Amino acid sequence: MAGADPIEAVFDTIAETAPEIRAGLPGRRTTLGQENATGDQQLEADVWADQLLAEKIAAIDGIGEYASEERPSVTDVGEGYAVAVDPLDGSSNLKSNNPMGTVVGVYDGSLPTGGTDLVAAGFVLYGPITTMVVARDGVPESYVVDDGTRQSAGPVELPAEPTVFGFGGGDPDWTEDFAEYVEAVRSELKLRYGGAMIADVSQVLTYGGIFGYPALQDRPEGKLRLLFEAAPIGYIVERAGGASTDGAQSLLSVTATEIHQRTPTFVGNEEYISRLEDAVER
Repeated sequence: MAGADPIEAVFDTIAETAPEIRAGLPGRRTTLGQENATGDQQLEADVWADQLLAEKIAAIDGIGEYASEERPSVTDVGEGYAVAVDPLDGSSNLKSNNPMGTVVGVYDGSLPTGGTDLVAAGFVLYGPITTMVVARDGVPESYVVDDGTRQSAGPVELPAEPTVFGFGGGDPDWTEDFAEYVEAVRSELKLRYGGAMIADVSQVLTYGGIFGYPALQDRPEGKLRLLFEAAPIGYIVERAGGASTDGAQSLLSVTATEIHQRTPTFVGNEEYISRLEDAVER
């Protein structure tokens, strides 16, 4: 794809590919009996979506690196921006037919790097309809994806009055200080948690509140990957008027030293992020 702004070309390509990914899910629900680089079971859909996106993004002039949650290392595809993708966020939801998505971050720096090098981020949500959010300059924009094209649905701004919350992990695995924080939040907000990060983040962007996957007692680094999930959603939510944190600092201030580095992740209204940082110790 020559002659285009490479960043816009990435999101055009994601939108063009979204209907193909969605249409290909029904026949790719089985596990492959293998794990990705960080130990998650891979579905046929995970690997297929990764291969599809890798081929198309590599063809964009001005893209230098492609990295995916499904690949052990960075793929050199030319010169220019680095693109980090979670091809099918929440793919375990295929079995129960719940929402899932695609997450992308565009970095002006070689991977691994950090959120300070992010120049754009976005996601596709495969829900009852296919939608997309893109953050680049200023307020993020939402879209409905129809026939592979983006149709604007207006700016994305976090509501000032928060309504919902969702936290990953389970009560027995949470640290004591985080569990105490959750008890306070439960009395204030409505629980909305579906097991696909991007669907839960979309709830927060729509209704206000907080989403997070915390440090666990046996996994202090949490579950979500910085480059593929945490930094891109932090970028989007911060530009929508919210805040992000790993428990101590903005997710955009964290630098990865490994491609698949994990981090505790929280995004949402600034009040709840601030209270979270006061409640947990990092």
